Amino acid sequence: MSRSSKEALKPRLLQLKCQFTWNLLLKNTDPDELEDRLHYQLEFLVTKNKYMVYNFLAYAMHLKKDYTEAIANLEKAEETINENNPDGADQKYLVTYGNYAWVYYYMKQYEDSQKYIDKVEQIYKELKGLQDIAAIYGEKGWSLLKFCGKYYEEAKQCFEKALELEPEDPEWITGYATVVYRLEGFNGRKCAASDCKSLELLKNAVEKNPKDAVVKALLALKLQDLDRTGEGKRYIAEALEQAPNLPYLLRYVAKFYRRGKMVDEALHVLKTAIDLIPTSGFLHHQIGLCYRKKYFAYKKGFGIRNPYNRQRHSAELDDLIQNALFHFEKTVEHKKTFVYANVDLANMYSEAKEYQKAEERFKTVLAFINLTDEEKQQIYDNYGRFKEYCMRSESEAIDCYKKSLQITVPSQDRESSEKSLRRISSKKIKKNIRDAKGYALLGFVHKTNGERYDAIDCYEKALKYDPYNEEYVSELCELKLMI
Repeated sequence: MSRSSKEALKPRLLQLKCQFTWNLLLKNTDPDELEDRLHYQLEFLVTKNKYMVYNFLAYAMHLKKDYTEAIANLEKAEETINENNPDGADQKYLVTYGNYAWVYYYMKQYEDSQKYIDKVEQIYKELKGLQDIAAIYGEKGWSLLKFCGKYYEEAKQCFEKALELEPEDPEWITGYATVVYRLEGFNGRKCAASDCKSLELLKNAVEKNPKDAVVKALLALKLQDLDRTGEGKRYIAEALEQAPNLPYLLRYVAKFYRRGKMVDEALHVLKTAIDLIPTSGFLHHQIGLCYRKKYFAYKKGFGIRNPYNRQRHSAELDDLIQNALFHFEKTVEHKKTFVYANVDLANMYSEAKEYQKAEERFKTVLAFINLTDEEKQQIYDNYGRFKEYCMRSESEAIDCYKKSLQITVPSQDRESSEKSLRRISSKKIKKNIRDAKGYALLGFVHKTNGERYDAIDCYEKALKYDPYNEEYVSELCELKLMI
């Protein structure tokens, strides 16, 4: 193929609808971890739509530049479509053929790439130019949902579009319910009962997919969120009866148990699941959370502040800490960019008095690219507590709490940082009524929350006791100009 013909391929490739054009960026995932997850899905999930997983796995292999394996997975995708496509609906091949075209392009087999572009265009001709196809929107939705949390909102839009075209399709109903459920709890968000949309969506998904044990577990978790644990237990029991050895179900069952203070039951379920998927970062994280929960319960229950009890039970406490550390370390080994697991690991290092490791872990997670605002808030709030209570550095703690508060997205971590700043301010003023820094710190909190008159009052008090402080003068002038 001539150079001019090769260059002519690129704009046509960009028009294809497939994983290669859905802006799934390498910087937002770990290709090895993604490959492992997809292989496990192929092994354990029972679905007629495995072709979607093969398509996605082909893209994952492209990220690793293993184009031979990418082609092998596309061949399996095509074979799976053939086996499960009795009505001969050719639109199900569109994503697969688009992926073929891209992989052959990267392999510099331009004639083969052209062949698959032609196949895609032929299908569209047979569809008489129809561009909005539910199968493509649905597959894109699942790909975005599985890639990482940053794509959940776009995934939701894809499932909405798929349902507009095929409102009764069980696969799109489940996908939509799943992504809405995840968005409601994304980055530690809390969904009020009045704002909760996923409950009815999950109920509908269970009705449309009675054999889907995983969606029943998600419904149980949502009911638990709404303080309806008793109802949730019924769905957990049904799901376990249907699929007692499905790891994707067991992880949600364990989460339900752990949140319901049935930690030993959760650990039992998780150990069954981890035997099936030993490299699952999610499962290791859940096990770590269980051991952490047991550790703090044990510590509280035996009055650990008493030196006698401390000595008597130190072996049990140390064992729980080490188990938590082991599984949190395994989590970040298999899911390197899992922000919350990295923070949990840092906090457990500090609990074990391994302060250097905790410091390094906080610095590592802060260096991650593309952190969400909620993730930054969580990191800074936890880092602030580490600086304040473990490193005894109030100034560094204040700096962290301020950074968390300055991110205006409402979250529990932001609230926590605000409480910490108010507490430190109150402590300073209580200790010394003329402490300018205490008033200035409270002024910062008011200013960040948009409470300008309260902030002005605080900075005026700060200047009263430190009249030549340029920072306070600047803040006061800025606030007065805003009014």
